[in-house]
Amino acid sequence: MMQKKQVFNPFLPLNEYIPDGEPHVFGDRVYLYGSHDKEGGETFCMLDYTVYSAPVTDLSDWRCEGVIYRALQDPDYGKRNYMYAPDVVRGNDGRYYLYYCMSGEFGKGGYFGPIRVAVCDSPAGSYEYLGYVRNPDGSPMQDYVCFDPGVINDDGRIRIYYGTQYPYEEEPDFPDKEEKIREEMEMFGKTREEILGTSGSVMGPCMVVVEDDMLTVKEAAKHIIPYKTKGTSFEEHPFFEASSMRKVGDTYYFIYSSQKNHELCYATSKFPDRDFVFGGTIVSNGDIGLDGRKEAERLNMTGTTHGSIEQIDGQWYVFYHRLTHKSDYSRQACAEKIEIAPDGTIAQVEITSCGLNHTALKAEGRYPAVIACNLTNGHMPHGTNQIYAEAFPNVTHRDGERFIGEIADGTIIGYKYFAFKENRRIGVLVRTGSVDETKNDKYVSRKLLIKDGIDGKQLGIIELMQSESWAAFYSDIVISDGIHPLFFFYTGPGEIELKEIMFE
Repeated sequence: MMQKKQVFNPFLPLNEYIPDGEPHVFGDRVYLYGSHDKEGGETFCMLDYTVYSAPVTDLSDWRCEGVIYRALQDPDYGKRNYMYAPDVVRGNDGRYYLYYCMSGEFGKGGYFGPIRVAVCDSPAGSYEYLGYVRNPDGSPMQDYVCFDPGVINDDGRIRIYYGTQYPYEEEPDFPDKEEKIREEMEMFGKTREEILGTSGSVMGPCMVVVEDDMLTVKEAAKHIIPYKTKGTSFEEHPFFEASSMRKVGDTYYFIYSSQKNHELCYATSKFPDRDFVFGGTIVSNGDIGLDGRKEAERLNMTGTTHGSIEQIDGQWYVFYHRLTHKSDYSRQACAEKIEIAPDGTIAQVEITSCGLNHTALKAEGRYPAVIACNLTNGHMPHGTNQIYAEAFPNVTHRDGERFIGEIADGTIIGYKYFAFKENRRIGVLVRTGSVDETKNDKYVSRKLLIKDGIDGKQLGIIELMQSESWAAFYSDIVISDGIHPLFFFYTGPGEIELKEIMFE
């Protein structure tokens, strides 16, 4: 792969928030389809679908293709105004079909279905509303819970994967729990008869096959994995949402977000609709599970994740998203290289700052601080459907500037990886803010300890002076040439903000 410039995570412009990424290679370009969050948004998916693409030979050269489809084009707009995680597939007629579901604020009504479809003559042109997935009699197909559609053209058969899953019905006495039944009815827009009478549950990952018109059901929807996972290979990582399917050789890879809600997992089968076996975790946006890391040891605020895998110019990648702004409402696209082993397994990969880059980032010049892949105070939260009020380190923005805010004593900020060569100094652009002079805080030492890893050796110490505007501070370092992680440990009173890191 010929790379003209460097690329880091998040790999799109820093003011862009496209989560739930579905990468697809069409022709000589890779296209990233996803939801569209607002920077500092108040709920999920507030903006219209916007697509970015890059040449398959240069993943540093992402181009904005513009808005491809607007929420107001959907007939449901006004009642449900937000478009959730989409996918795009090339139909047998050569046109491109966009599948999605509508939702209201904070996810309300997002499970009501049906699955919507728009069409375009090119991968990233102006899509037009086509209709909804329907039964042969023309009625909306709403079998199970229509949510997060993922689509493949499987040698001419159009397969739509979808669904969500909560653990309520795992309890043997669920039919006697009126409160839980009513909760499901309200959440999914289903009747009592549908909740209690659907074989195997209305929840769980499902698949439906449609005709070449891309709308009409050809093969009725069915579960591809049983809802009840206790005693199966899925017990520790049950399906939650984010269905995505890839076919690698003669093997189907089902990518999904588990109920842990911070990891993308995969399952494999020789069949598209049955016999899936859990394979493992591909990536966690808190590096949970990597080398035995526990949830309480998460290296970022964790929360919703959604994405998939794609082979681009001979290399496999996993696309996922990270959280910013102390919520699940401002998520940014990231990616990592992965390997599919000869036996078909995929080992969990760590999240990095270099991501799609050909190799480690050069320890030269200046980098935005927000490309940190690890950001923790030792007790980071797991995101829920809210914006957190309590203080903890986070990627944020103000007055058009993007930086890491609420950095308090004990905060760790990590970057993986940089290629060092004859480096002698490292600097930071920080803002320390005002302090309570009656406590003489300005005379108390504020420092950023520089280490070559979270448990690495100390390379230097940056002494910070009080400054209410952005100011640069440096430290001499001693580090060998080669590829290293770079971590900053803040110690001192009050909070600071970090905008850039600099190498000399």
